[in-house]
Order: sequence, then structure tokens, then C-alpha cells
Amino acid sequence: MSTGKIVAVLSLLSLLIGLSLANTTKVEPGGAINPPISKPALNVNVIQPQSREIPLILTANGSIAAWQEAIIGAEVSDLHLAEVRVQVGETVRKGQVLAIFADETVAAEVAKSRAALAEAEANLAEARLNAERAQSIAGSGALSHQQVNQYLTGEKTAQAKVQSAKAQLDMQLIQLKYTRVLAGDDGIISSRNATLGAVVTKGQELFRMIRQNRLEWRAEVTASEMVKLKPGMSVTVSVAEVGNVTGKVRFLAPDLDTKSRNGLVYVDLPAAADQGLRAGMFAKGEFQLAVSSGLTVPQEAVSLREGFSYVFRLGEPNGDQAKVSQVKVELGRQSEGNLEILSGIRPEDRLVAGGATFLSDGDTVRLVQP
Repeated sequence: MSTGKIVAVLSLLSLLIGLSLANTTKVEPGGAINPPISKPALNVNVIQPQSREIPLILTANGSIAAWQEAIIGAEVSDLHLAEVRVQVGETVRKGQVLAIFADETVAAEVAKSRAALAEAEANLAEARLNAERAQSIAGSGALSHQQVNQYLTGEKTAQAKVQSAKAQLDMQLIQLKYTRVLAGDDGIISSRNATLGAVVTKGQELFRMIRQNRLEWRAEVTASEMVKLKPGMSVTVSVAEVGNVTGKVRFLAPDLDTKSRNGLVYVDLPAAADQGLRAGMFAKGEFQLAVSSGLTVPQEAVSLREGFSYVFRLGEPNGDQAKVSQVKVELGRQSEGNLEILSGIRPEDRLVAGGATFLSDGDTVRLVQP
């Protein structure tokens, strides 16, 4: 190849290299050349960690239960149920008739006792009159001292029989009263064992009632957690797919289970039934212990990868672009869509506000709000 051809080829190569550098570098005034910038992976907003007041929460699990259950039983025996007026789930008022026993036998006993009382009262009247006559003529000698004492004793005996007859009548009237089974308080019927026509024994359970339809949450906590709690604390109780209810700690169990070493915390839930909660439901609750400040970022700024949490910190901007570095952080409390950062970042750090899931360490991003 001739010398002229070699020179022409070298000139062409120089021209091509110059054009390539012109497309990948930027020459600033004064001759400074910036390195090439890769294509941004994402358009991002920029945030800085914020100090917020965050409640200190203790979480526990437990069950919804009746505040108090009242057992309504039979006060009479050997009578059959003539009417059953309520069913499970019905709301009842104090004094409402729940069931009625057939009272013919008891009514007959009442009539018999009334007759016995009337007879005893008549005998008392006669004995009292005889005693008065005997005392009036005791000084005349017509009756001996012994005879007078007999009349006086007869009066006392008749009086005792009247009292016995009255007691018997009162007992029968009570039995008659108990043939009508009444609710002892306002509440809701939770179970029913009363069957129409059944002959029951005294004391047999007929109904069970949740008093005042009032529920409570019984939370199970450890010994170390229990010492942090006290009556009057506010609690938020949640039942999955039902809702949340606010309550207050009523009291703490005085002892712990000897096997699990856990104890119960009783939480009043005044409006639980109105919001659909029922006894026996499993619930999760949060006790608000205190409030303290902490460094927080939005949940969207945190990416969970391989069991660890990360945020993306922005480097020095180059125009409207910057590189990000993946930073491992330790999370703390959660409050209103924000996460507390215990370690890994500083308050002055500039972070990617959202879309952390789509970024990798060293990516270039475009700053929407630098």
C-alpha cells in the first residue's frame, strides 16, 4: 500500500473516533469533559427522613367473651313447661317473662293453704275469747288455776298455728311466683335448654344470658408485658373481616398460668356487639403504652429483599439525574403509613420516595423533585 493510501485510512479512522466521542461525552465551557450518563432507570421523587411522634404499641392476641353470663334456672320441681317465650339471640329486659310452668298444682296448694290459715285464725279467735273469759273469772274460784293456764296455753297454741299456716301460704305463693321464669337483668339469650312440655327439677338450667349484652376482650400477655399495663389504658381490638373496636383495660389477672407463665388482661368493649363482634371470636389488640419521637420514612420508600429492609439513597446530582445506593436499614414502629428507621440512615440523607422495588444498587434515576 502506498504512503498516500495509508494516510487517507488513518484520517478516516480519526474522524470516526471523533464522531463517536462527540455522541457520548459532553464538553463544558473551559474544556472540561463530563463522563457519559446512562439512561435513567426510573423517574423518582426525593424525600428526607422526618422526625415524628410515634405511639409505643404492645400487641397481643385473645378471645372475645361475655362480660358476665347469667344462668337462669328452675325454682320449682315436678312441673312441666307450658310456655317458652324466648329463643337464642333474643334481647330481653329485666323482669321479662321467659317461660311459664303449668301452675294448676301449685294454685291448688295455695288454695289449700289459704283455707288452713282461715281455720287457724278462727281457732285463734275462739281460743283468745276463752282465755279472756278464764282470766276474768279466775278470782271467783269458778275455775282452778290449772284450768285458767290451760285456756291461756290454748290461745298461744292457736296463735302458733296461725303463724305456721301463714308461713305455709307464703311458701306456696312463692312457688306460684316461680312458675313464671323472669329475666334477672337486661341482656341477650345465649343458650336455651328449656323445652316445651319438659318436666324439670329444681335448679335445672333453662336459659343462659349475656348480661347487658356486654362483651370483653381477654388478652393473653407475658409476665414482662403485663408489668407495662395498667387499668384505664386505651386498647384497639381488631377482628379480621369484622372491624375495630376501642376499649379500656378493666383489670389485670392477679396470677399467671403456671405452665405458660402468661396472664390475662380484661378489656371492656362497650360497643362491641353493635359493631358485629360476638363472644368466641379471636381478636388481635394493640395497647398504647406511650408516645415518643422517631425518624420515619413512608412505607413506599422501603424495599423488602431476602428478609431484609432497604432504602435507596441518592448520590450527588448530575443535572436532573443521580445514582442511587442501596442501604440496609433496621425498622421499628409503624404509624399512619410511615415506618420508623432505627439505623442505617441520617436525617440529612436524600432518599427515593417510592418505587424502591424496581431499583438496584448503582442505578441512575431522574429526579422529578430535586
